[in-house]
Amino acid sequence: MTTTRTIRMLTRYKAWANDLIFSAVSELPYEEAIKQRNTRFGNIVHTLNHVYVIDDVFQAHLQGREHGYTARNTREHPPLDELWRAVRTLDQWYIDYADGLSAEDLDRPIHFNFIGGGEGVMTRNEMILHVVNHGTYHRGFVSTLMFEAGVSLASNDLPVFLRDVPQIPA
Repeated sequence: MTTTRTIRMLTRYKAWANDLIFSAVSELPYEEAIKQRNTRFGNIVHTLNHVYVIDDVFQAHLQGREHGYTARNTREHPPLDELWRAVRTLDQWYIDYADGLSAEDLDRPIHFNFIGGGEGVMTRNEMILHVVNHGTYHRGFVSTLMFEAGVSLASNDLPVFLRDVPQIPA
């Protein structure tokens, strides 16, 4: 599989997995979704908000613009339905962006500043891979929090996506 095809597949996987997790969270009583828990981001919705913030930060890096964030999460999170709409919009942006990139584009480095300070440089390929991997990492946390709330999620692993969702051509 070529790098461009892999990146395109991964952006679609990210959107698919996000829809599964947001759909499951939306079926919880809202009080359960925002219930304080022993986790870094305090609750399920705020954890999902963190993923959105980082996706938004890296979109800005990819576009060569400032993102305006001073932390890796916002103090407050929007209501779940509003956050889900924003995530879907951003997921579609990543799909469209990846679809427009060539292998050469993916290998081009981008210089940026980390929110916590310091300079960084990553290729577009590395940035998109980070966004996909970061979301997967935190969906795992959300899955654990939902299990603690008595909900078992459908599998949102990459092999299930590859089995169940038609793939894009090379």
